Amino acid sequence: MSERGALRTRLQLLAREIAKFGAVGAIGFVVNAIVFNLCMHVAHLAVVRSGVIATAVAIATNYVGNRYWTYRDTDSGRRSRELMLFLLFSGIGLVIENGVLALSHYGFGYTSTVADNVAKNVVGLGLGTVFRFWSYRTWVFRALPAREAVQTAESFLGDAPQPYARNNSGS
Repeated sequence: MSERGALRTRLQLLAREIAKFGAVGAIGFVVNAIVFNLCMHVAHLAVVRSGVIATAVAIATNYVGNRYWTYRDTDSGRRSRELMLFLLFSGIGLVIENGVLALSHYGFGYTSTVADNVAKNVVGLGLGTVFRFWSYRTWVFRALPAREAVQTAESFLGDAPQPYARNNSGS
């Protein structure tokens, strides 16, 4: 395969990964926004506390979506390590997301519902999402090593019947 063809294939795979990550993230965004507003307006919790609770619920939703759909073909042999790293990087994303909210609400004095939602669910979530995408694909949902992937594929091929094998018996 030419370098240009290889680059095109890599870009197509990256675009597919970003689309899946985005779809999972969109579901997480809806969960996050609903829980955030319920905590603030129904449970009457403080704004940052509401943000942290909402982000934690969205993190759980996103783990399931990313593990079993976006990155389902990656190495899952060390699931406890994967989950630990996912929670670590999600926690950093939570701090980014809710840090923007705290800065906007308490630092700059933008305390309206619209301002809180924009700070948390647009600016903070946007920054947190870029960080999460990079960290998840780099550290958490790692691709299978090439040798393992080839051996796995060969094991499937070795067990498969050969429907088009030639019969050398003369018939």
